[in-house]
Amino acid sequence: MSIFPNPSPTDPPTPPAAPAPPPAGAPPPFAQPPYYQAPPPPPEKSGSGAKTAILYGAIVALLAACVYLFFQLDRVKKDMVKSSDALAARIDKMEETSSVTTRSHRKTVDELRDQLERARRQAAAAAGEAKQEALKKVDETRAKLEAAQQQAEKELKSDISQVKDATDSANTKISAVGTEVTSVKGDVAQQRADYEKTVAELKRANGELDGHSVLIATNGKELAALRALGERNFVEFTVHRSKQAQKVGDVLVLLKKTDPKKNRYTIDLTADDKTTEKRDRGVNEPIQFMTSKAKQPYELVVNDVKKDTIAGYLSVPKVQNVRN
Repeated sequence: MSIFPNPSPTDPPTPPAAPAPPPAGAPPPFAQPPYYQAPPPPPEKSGSGAKTAILYGAIVALLAACVYLFFQLDRVKKDMVKSSDALAARIDKMEETSSVTTRSHRKTVDELRDQLERARRQAAAAAGEAKQEALKKVDETRAKLEAAQQQAEKELKSDISQVKDATDSANTKISAVGTEVTSVKGDVAQQRADYEKTVAELKRANGELDGHSVLIATNGKELAALRALGERNFVEFTVHRSKQAQKVGDVLVLLKKTDPKKNRYTIDLTADDKTTEKRDRGVNEPIQFMTSKAKQPYELVVNDVKKDTIAGYLSVPKVQNVRN
């Protein structure tokens, strides 16, 4: 569009003014070319103003849309920041909760593992009824461990692999406990058989007070069998030859003479402040004597005679009543 105003298309062009006639006596002027009128400019299109207005309106609408989108984008960014912060806080809380739950279940599994280990040691050391009680405790501990593992799987699936490892380890240990218990059963059965055989092999000797036969032990194994019977108490001793009597249980023994070749010895025995000489006694020969503390006789047995030394045991009744 031109910045210069267009002449009106309806007005005809104005012809140039005619030249003034030359003065008289003047030479004739040069011939001038004929004048041609310039063609009028093309008329301006009538729709150009409407297009300009539409263009301005489109620009304004575009600017408004840009401003609107800017504010919307800013709002979306703020909402995204809030959502991101909330999500991060929730994740942190979930991680904290998961960590606390994990530590709790790990502590529970460790405690049950410790109980299982204690039960295993008790089972290994038990015998008879104590062994059965220990086995029962092992089963209860294993049941508690399995229940704890199932609860851990329900509450914290992310720790399934760790709990499974703990379960495998516990099952391995339980299997080991079962093997050891089986071994203990075999050992107990063997020990009982040995004990019964030892009791059957115990030697009998006639008592010097009532003439009845009494069981005597000739070695440590047989003495252990006598103790297992639970009928009497036993005090082992080793007495050396000396001027002073040696206390054995609640009696005094003074070694006076030994004969290792013949396995013979002589002692002074003091009970209830009364001293009696036991002359030329033999190995594994029970010496019976009464005291004021029991209705049944005491028994002193010497199992070994050496030069200036004797060794054996004193058998004392468990019931210590005053005699009538």
